[in-house]
Amino acid sequence: MNVEKQLAENAAKTEQELVRLTSESDADFAPVLEALRYSLLAPRAKRIRPALVLEFCRLFGGEDQAALPAAAAVEMVHTYSLIHDDLPCMDNDDLRRGRPTCHVAHGEATALLAGDALLTYAFEVLAQNAAMGDRAVREAVLTLSSLAGVFGMIGGQIIDLAGEKRKLPEELLLKLHNNKTGALMVASATLGCLAAGLTLSDPRTMAARRYAKGIGLAFQIVDDVIDATTDSETAGKSVGSDEKQNKTTFLCYYTPKEALAYAKRVTDAAKAEISSYEGSEFLQALADKLIERKF
Repeated sequence: MNVEKQLAENAAKTEQELVRLTSESDADFAPVLEALRYSLLAPRAKRIRPALVLEFCRLFGGEDQAALPAAAAVEMVHTYSLIHDDLPCMDNDDLRRGRPTCHVAHGEATALLAGDALLTYAFEVLAQNAAMGDRAVREAVLTLSSLAGVFGMIGGQIIDLAGEKRKLPEELLLKLHNNKTGALMVASATLGCLAAGLTLSDPRTMAARRYAKGIGLAFQIVDDVIDATTDSETAGKSVGSDEKQNKTTFLCYYTPKEALAYAKRVTDAAKAEISSYEGSEFLQALADKLIERKF
């Protein structure tokens, strides 16, 4: 199983779709269009979430035609969250995906609007995805809006901010990670299932969601370790900011070695959720790769 090759192929398909969706030009809107493309099409983007959309759609018999707009929409929401997360009012980071953050390159106000534009455009793209069918589109919009919102990714971010002022109990830290990172992973897997024609209540969709929640938690645990142990050049983003901002992370409760062992246990449980489905080898190998990464 060549995970890198398959990830690269999925990323190329996603980026082709993103370029198509953001190719329209208007000189009067040029500053914000340039800023959103700058972040959305950054060369070191991993495209993990679009890969989940595509792979779960394929796993359950769907076609890329239905999954690609959903994959693009998820990546737009993810990129918007990164732009806003990097702003001076949040983490105040100056490096993302191997180059200056959006607000450093284009100015704070324009970066804010670029993030807003990507968030709203994501739902326009989802709503126009005729290949998914009306029922699936409604459920996709509901899923992404819910998991990206106050009881999902936004909720995780607000807990993250609270963790700069006080040490969070470990239970609340888990809630932070499950929402700030895990929620959009769950949305990605769910949209892939919907693109394949499954419903939200289908046992296969529920298994996909449990898998995605697990790898999302593991992903963020590894991120905590990377922030404390890797240099910015390797990571392609600012590191050490968690300690500077006195944030509560997994390393407040575990050593790096213990944290990585925790991530491995969570990953193994996630893989077990989908191991019975023929064709799930890539998704299982991807789960392992995400906890072995150095950036």
